[in-house]
Amino acid sequence: MKPPEVFCRRILPAVSRTFALNIPVLPAPLDLVVTVAYLLCRIADTLEDEAQGSVVARVELLHQFAYLAELPVGWQIQVQNFCARAQLLLRAETPAAELELLLGTPQVLEAFAELPLWTRPHLARCVRIMTDGMAEVSASLHGARAVDGLADLAATLRYCYFVAGVVGEMLTGLFLEYAPQALPEVEALSSRAAAFGRALQLTNILKDIRDDLERGSCWLPKDRMLAHGVVAATLLLPTHRSRSVALLSELLEVAKLETDAAFEYCLHLPASEPGLRLFCLWPLFFAVLTQNALKGNPQVFEATPVKISREGVQAVMVATQERVSSDEALRTLYRECTEAFSPVRNTGT
Repeated sequence: MKPPEVFCRRILPAVSRTFALNIPVLPAPLDLVVTVAYLLCRIADTLEDEAQGSVVARVELLHQFAYLAELPVGWQIQVQNFCARAQLLLRAETPAAELELLLGTPQVLEAFAELPLWTRPHLARCVRIMTDGMAEVSASLHGARAVDGLADLAATLRYCYFVAGVVGEMLTGLFLEYAPQALPEVEALSSRAAAFGRALQLTNILKDIRDDLERGSCWLPKDRMLAHGVVAATLLLPTHRSRSVALLSELLEVAKLETDAAFEYCLHLPASEPGLRLFCLWPLFFAVLTQNALKGNPQVFEATPVKISREGVQAVMVATQERVSSDEALRTLYRECTEAFSPVRNTGT
């Protein structure tokens, strides 16, 4: 195993426990391809979440990273300039693992350069759309963080596409290249690919409302907040708890529709490739359990985070493995999970 690959496989669990669980079920070389792809996306996330300074400086940094992800001639020299500029803009509170990943951009790009050539267009397109979208949202806020929320539900879903829906499209392209037996399902997969990513992202946004607000961000739609008589500044107030919970319930219904489409996406992956199915089914079912735990739960707005239990995670992993080749069995499991209320724990995945 070459050093760049060693770095990528080592840093993955430090920046994502969920993807550290499901990437290993992918067949080679997809396991490494998706590891590198995830890390490229996480570097972009770090730039969006942790970089300070003017909007111009942050946007330039995002565009520079997208350019490097196309592996232009001389990227090995240019990436050093990128890392130096990025480090200067990062908040002092940037998590250590994310800082290590960003400073390890040269190793991630080196691993990317060593992947099969057919993977490059898919990863480069994903990074370009993601960073362009992040830059667009940042510019629309006039350089400020999304402290007050986004304009409306369409804007929230558009943001979810930029940071996650496009990842669903990238994965679909990679899956179709790897497993040509899935080509008859190309239309069904392509039409649901963005929903797969949006479902996971919107669920995370709803789970992390308080954490995001405390970091100075809010990705919720302002029009829906106003309809429920709250704004970002009052979401966490105990006196507005019932209004905030009502807003949460409405947005969970939106997330559920996205999750339903994402589940159908999973079933259109070939049953002959259980690794592809499990890779998608695990985070999807985790999202379902999370939605159940959030439903009608005022604790979302309290200091103690709402998380699904480790037991719930393990149960989903076992149950999906047992049923992975049967669409009927998976549909039954999905129905049972969407109808159940997942236990809430203060620690977990």
